[in-house]
Amino acid sequence: MTTFSNAFRNEVARMARKELKPELQDMRKLITSHRSEIAALKREVKALTSQLKATQRQVKVKDAPKAKAVTEDVTLKKPKQIQFDAQVLIDKRTALGITQKQMAQLLGASSLSVYKWETGHVQPRAAQLQRIAEVLKLGKRKALALLDSV
Repeated sequence: MTTFSNAFRNEVARMARKELKPELQDMRKLITSHRSEIAALKREVKALTSQLKATQRQVKVKDAPKAKAVTEDVTLKKPKQIQFDAQVLIDKRTALGITQKQMAQLLGASSLSVYKWETGHVQPRAAQLQRIAEVLKLGKRKALALLDSV
């Protein structure tokens, strides 16, 4: 009787495998296509994430605090918080008709520093802000005279 039950059990298992084989093949194909779609989506998310980070870095550089000319409170005789505006420095340099190198000579700084200040990559230190404020108050004749004397 054990031989009959073993044979019957094996036959039932064989028939079940035979019946399920086409359905399993379809499922395997679907699973493979889903996996490839998931991989493509992951690559797309990674690319978009890197683009987002690059854009955020660009926004930070553009939105860096721009300083403005130094103003002093005459009534209190104390200097206000010095703020630097790169555009003000660029405009003054253009109005004076001088190069970045000449502006650097007026400020007592390097031309690379002036370039970085104007592009917004770096903010000048407090001592340099004081010199910038003094140069912003200069007229064209006085600035050119100072450059000639240097």
